[in-house]
Amino acid sequence: LETVEVIEAIKKEDTLLHRVNTVNNLEIGNIIKGKIDWDKRYKFMRMHTALHLLCAVVPMGVTGGQIGDLKSRLDFNADANSINKEEIQEKLNQVLKNNHKVIYEWIRSEELEKKPELVRTMSVKPPKTNGKIRLVKIGNIDLQPCGGTHVKSTLEIGEIKIGKIENKGKMNRRVNLLINN
Repeated sequence: LETVEVIEAIKKEDTLLHRVNTVNNLEIGNIIKGKIDWDKRYKFMRMHTALHLLCAVVPMGVTGGQIGDLKSRLDFNADANSINKEEIQEKLNQVLKNNHKVIYEWIRSEELEKKPELVRTMSVKPPKTNGKIRLVKIGNIDLQPCGGTHVKSTLEIGEIKIGKIENKGKMNRRVNLLINN
């Protein structure tokens, strides 16, 4: 029995590719069994949902981001004085005190075109499945297209801490987010 760790999953068009740490003795036709590292996956789910909340409290376009299990970031189309660290930290933790459910809705691509304000990312288009787009709704706090994994309720996220806010250009502010385990 050989263990192969998947380091990254990448979707290219209609194909899902898995980058692995090593491949020994694996041949086409072999039967493989996949297993999710649930602890790590759950941390990513909590973080991903927290990033949605960050989008909700910083109502500006998202120019980039990176998600990790312990630390993540979003880059916003914002000038130097438009994001206050203490203010967004307080707003986020206020939201987390309530039990906001995370639910999913599906809309057709044409419907999304009529509601461009739902898309927060400025350079990445929402993923489509058979001409439909999944919307993630977090209570009455956030609604946006997303194909990622999330927790069922904001209570699962835990305490959020805003790390440093960095200047990454004239109209680009990077907000770092940390979650206590």
